[in-house]
Amino acid sequence: MQDEVILNMKIPSTIPRTYSRLARWVGKTCLTLMGWQVKGELPKAKKVVFIAAPHTSNWDFVVAMLAIMAIGLRVSFLMKKEAFIWPFKSLFLWLGGVPVDRSQHTQLVDHTTNWFNDQESAWMGLAPEGTRKKVDAYKTGFIRIARAANVPVCFMCWDYPSKTLHLEPCWELTQDDATEALAIKKHISKHYRGRHSCNQ
Repeated sequence: MQDEVILNMKIPSTIPRTYSRLARWVGKTCLTLMGWQVKGELPKAKKVVFIAAPHTSNWDFVVAMLAIMAIGLRVSFLMKKEAFIWPFKSLFLWLGGVPVDRSQHTQLVDHTTNWFNDQESAWMGLAPEGTRKKVDAYKTGFIRIARAANVPVCFMCWDYPSKTLHLEPCWELTQDDATEALAIKKHISKHYRGRHSCNQ
């Protein structure tokens, strides 16, 4: 498989891909009609923890999913297992949903790490805030997962004033989890604005 150019970006052949040409057309067309663009560069890594921020609106998921569809990228995401019921189960699995028991917080990192280890190629998307409300600091779960699974952390950032979804280079983890999470939040808040910026 060769690299492709989609949305003016080079798409490495090493990354997990999915979706039909029709789905890619729908994603690209809807993004264009909504006035959104995607900028940046996708990492070549086969496995990545991809954090999506600043997460302040339900529209964030719509924009991100359209971009993912347009690229033909497969990004998995954690969802409570109770959501995987008929008639939505097949849809959520198709979109990349991974069912988890969120009541078992202490086991979530281990569960996700094991999931990564079982995959040949996998990107996991996570919202570091864990909510659409304002938080003082990002949760550190995504950092602990990245360290345990030995995979890089990259950013997908919404900037609503410019209607641009930015894909940033991978972030090097060099500090303790809490300090790292604060540094990442400071970086994202400095450069990007969510739909409800008062909540970021």
